[in-house]
Amino acid sequence: MVNKFLCDFRFLLLAAAVAFIYIQMRLFTTQSEYADRLATAVEAETRCTSQMRKLIDQISMQQSRIVDLEVKGLQRWMDKLQTHVAAVVIMACNRDDYLERTIKSILTQDTLYQNAVASKYPLFVSQDGSDPQVRKKALSYDQVTYMQHLDSKPVQTERPGELIAYYKIARHYKWALDELFYKHNFSRVIILEDDKEIAPDFFDYFEAAAALMEKDKTIMVVSSWNDNGQKQFVHDSEILYRSDFFPGLGWMLTKPTWNELSPKLQENHKGRQFIRPEVCRTYNFGDHGSSLGQFFRQYLEPIKLNDVQVDWKSKDLSYLMEDKYIKHFVEILKNAKPIYGADAVLKASNQSDFERIARQFGVFQEWKDGVPRTAYKGVVVFRYPPPRRVFLVGLKSFKLLGIKGV
Repeated sequence: MVNKFLCDFRFLLLAAAVAFIYIQMRLFTTQSEYADRLATAVEAETRCTSQMRKLIDQISMQQSRIVDLEVKGLQRWMDKLQTHVAAVVIMACNRDDYLERTIKSILTQDTLYQNAVASKYPLFVSQDGSDPQVRKKALSYDQVTYMQHLDSKPVQTERPGELIAYYKIARHYKWALDELFYKHNFSRVIILEDDKEIAPDFFDYFEAAAALMEKDKTIMVVSSWNDNGQKQFVHDSEILYRSDFFPGLGWMLTKPTWNELSPKLQENHKGRQFIRPEVCRTYNFGDHGSSLGQFFRQYLEPIKLNDVQVDWKSKDLSYLMEDKYIKHFVEILKNAKPIYGADAVLKASNQSDFERIARQFGVFQEWKDGVPRTAYKGVVVFRYPPPRRVFLVGLKSFKLLGIKGV
């Protein structure tokens, strides 16, 4: 009986042991599977987290690039508005050799043209007509934007004997300036003919002049030219003058002024004046063209092109403002030594007398609308001999200048 009980107990104990081992094995298996699943889940979560981080980083990078592009785009747009002083347009027709010389003069004035000048002064060539060599030459420069004016309309002159060429030139000017002011929306334009070389400080001069024009609306045009700028009549590269005579030959005007001139293409001063230098910032090398070489050897060939790098940014040009300039000019004139006497060369009472005196000195004798070339209030200033200044004073000049008792 006891043996049977012991046998049954051992059997039960063995069964319990087997059950315990089985349970432990199942538990171990379950724990292992759980651990594997947990590890897999952790690994998946880690991969997911990593991918999310990469995605977030990519999104951040794309957002940064987008913002950077937007900022750069906005900056370029702002820079364009802020840095354009004026467009420079070379008016060309059928002289490709002249055009090449003019373009090279512009591009070689500043060895860093693309960085220092091009952004402020975009360069255009406007061709009148279809000369293939001119077109080819203009298109050969990456820095140049080419425009072409084709006009087949017949020309009717206002007076018999007038040169048709001047009417064609006027049409070309109107078309080109309309394009630059209204299509390209520039606020200022500098006009050069295709037979000009420019001075080293040409661009700095016009940048300073642009600031002056913004302050003084009585300035109609700023020119780089002095009709009496021949070597024997000039001295100081830093002196500028106001003038009642339009100098031309390298000049800058503003969009508001062109708004007035474009409809009728007529010069209308409305009491405004021009700024000109004593020493020219452009040189006219064209000995053949529409004017058929008129006056070239006497007046154009001897012109002195400025060769001094003037720091215009440091110059105070406020003396050229209308309210200050007349006082400034009167003081200079008062300090001049009057010349009296019976010498017929020095006595002038009309235009013919002025022309005779001007011819004696060798300065320009031409008048236009009652104004001698370069004159301010009827006074023509030049050096003779340099550095001494000579003032040819008209009969009404003192009254116009407010000088009494002379």
